[in-house]
Amino acid sequence: MGTFKIEGGHQLKGSIQPQGAKNEALQILCAVLLTPEKVTINNIPDIVDVNKLIMLLGNLGVNIQKNGPGSYTFQADDINLKYLESEQFKEEGRGLRGSIMIVGPLLARFGKGYIPKPGGDKIGRRRLDTHFEGFIKLGAKFRYNREDYFYGVEAEKLHGTYMLLDEASVTGTANIVMAAVLAEGTTTIYNAACEPYLQQLCKMLNRMGAKISGVGSNLLTIEGVEKLGGTDHRMLPDMIEIGSWIGLAAMTKSELTIKNVSWDDLGQIPDVFRKLGITIERKGDDIYVPAHADGYEIQNYIDGSILTIADAPWPGFTPDLLSIVLVVATQARGSVLIHQKMFESRLFFVDKLIDMGAKIILCDPHRASVIGHDFKSQLKATTMVSPDIRAGISLLIAALSAKGTSTIHNIEQIDRGYENIDERLRAIGAKIVRL
Repeated sequence: MGTFKIEGGHQLKGSIQPQGAKNEALQILCAVLLTPEKVTINNIPDIVDVNKLIMLLGNLGVNIQKNGPGSYTFQADDINLKYLESEQFKEEGRGLRGSIMIVGPLLARFGKGYIPKPGGDKIGRRRLDTHFEGFIKLGAKFRYNREDYFYGVEAEKLHGTYMLLDEASVTGTANIVMAAVLAEGTTTIYNAACEPYLQQLCKMLNRMGAKISGVGSNLLTIEGVEKLGGTDHRMLPDMIEIGSWIGLAAMTKSELTIKNVSWDDLGQIPDVFRKLGITIERKGDDIYVPAHADGYEIQNYIDGSILTIADAPWPGFTPDLLSIVLVVATQARGSVLIHQKMFESRLFFVDKLIDMGAKIILCDPHRASVIGHDFKSQLKATTMVSPDIRAGISLLIAALSAKGTSTIHNIEQIDRGYENIDERLRAIGAKIVRL
């Protein structure tokens, strides 16, 4: 189990480049299974979860060529479907939640798709019903082996249909879209997820020859085509990492520039941090955060009531940044209620912040009230264990702002979502060592 040793309380300075988007990568990589032609993808993040999926594609028979840092060419012209029923696949597929999105492309192109019950973060229940209900509506037969938690869908031919999703699941929408592009007839998906990464997937599929309209809305119309071709694609910067660096700058009173952030795809993220009192300036396509020498003050609502920050499907505020917002609020002037609606276990890491001296009341599994210190009482260094990717980066930010030397164990969780994070933080002045 890897460990970070962090000497906190130092100001950082400089610029940092966000990696390619993890959540986009998991969708885009699965889409290479839809065509026998070459697909080149750029700005792929070098992180554990993405590398696991690339390895899984290779084992499935996809020819993979690395062109350079973050750039790969994939060609799925000789797929080994027997691998899907092997013990090796059951083991490898189980270790990555994003592996669920190979099912839609495999079902569309080869008439069958299998997956073991995926793993991933322990942040609460994340149902797969939306995925499989969509496949069933397209004409697939579903089966589930309870003994080894193995899911399967099969169909001789998929047929377009109308469906109203029970939740605006991002991975569910992506999976159904990838199945529907090769279905016979027209598929209409209402209550579809519409976040930028899903839009990126749809635009890429359209370049490959798909006919998807309504991209960016919650109503997608897909006219099925017989086949798809190759394409080149560049992934967006990771908005969760961008939010993480904004939070880091505020907590350490540092002057930071976050480069090439694709401002138009950030949605509410800049405004939510501004509500916490953080100054964010747009400079071209960069974000500039000045050093907050006098701290930052949370805005109340116009009637004076306490600010609530809650997550919601896009274009609402992403749940992946609520952990960061919560940590940032511990040193603000004022109070805020954090309402994590979408996952019921994601706030359980606050006990570690309370141990560091933060004033947080965990109201229930979904809500936490944070009373800010206004930097009058610095967080204290401690030893902690990272429970998931986003809590891990939040604890790392807390440690970088704290007084003394902190230790974070189980940093494999952080490595799942953040590329070479210790090297990149040292480049802007952080005192962090990987043990």
